Amino acid sequence: MRVFNFDEKPTNARAMPGAPGKCLASMGNYLFDPQVLRNALIEDAADQNSRHDFGRDLIPGLIQRVPVYAYNFMTNHIRGDSEENLSYWRDVGTLEAYYEANMDLRDARPRLNLYNQLWPLRTAYFDQPPAKFVFAEDSRRGHALHSIVSEGSIISGGSVRNSVLGRSVFVHSYSQVDDSVIMDHCHIGRHAKVRRAIVDKNVHIAEGDEIGYDLSRDRKRFFVTESGIVVIPKVARPVSN
Repeated sequence: MRVFNFDEKPTNARAMPGAPGKCLASMGNYLFDPQVLRNALIEDAADQNSRHDFGRDLIPGLIQRVPVYAYNFMTNHIRGDSEENLSYWRDVGTLEAYYEANMDLRDARPRLNLYNQLWPLRTAYFDQPPAKFVFAEDSRRGHALHSIVSEGSIISGGSVRNSVLGRSVFVHSYSQVDDSVIMDHCHIGRHAKVRRAIVDKNVHIAEGDEIGYDLSRDRKRFFVTESGIVVIPKVARPVSN
């Protein structure tokens, strides 16, 4: 797996020697010997002809001087996970891809499994209480189906389906959240309805407001992707009208 050539975003990618029609694409993850990287950055900074780009300048230059090796992610093995999850990868550089990656998490058999104890995610942990679901009346029942609900969240007589909720999200009574990504510290007001949306942190959806049901109206207030995902930034405070 020694790398002898590196082309940055070629129009027509060259095939690997001995593998007609195939090449490896960089996933943008690199492991370096610290001193090698330090020296390469210093040299590149002093090169007036360099564009100071990792893929266009730094990597091709290193290939000529030091051994560079590729890791074939298609052979990646995750302990405790199924064979179909061995090479899960998404480039979340677009809103559509980010949305789909979040939807992957809530599946019954997720492609990216957060519950595999043999392959834990090393991330920040917050001292917050467990999620809570309250009220069990016929028209006011706090529940979440086919969803991920993070710590500190309260589903207070509202309905959450096919969604991912961040920390300390408050879903008020009679409200409805479907197929959405709701980030930390958001409030979904009473009788509000949110569908196919990405809602950034600290957003308060007003009582009775509807997001994702009238895209023409949504486009006047927020950004809407080509597939109809409504994106609400953290500075927004939607109000019903």
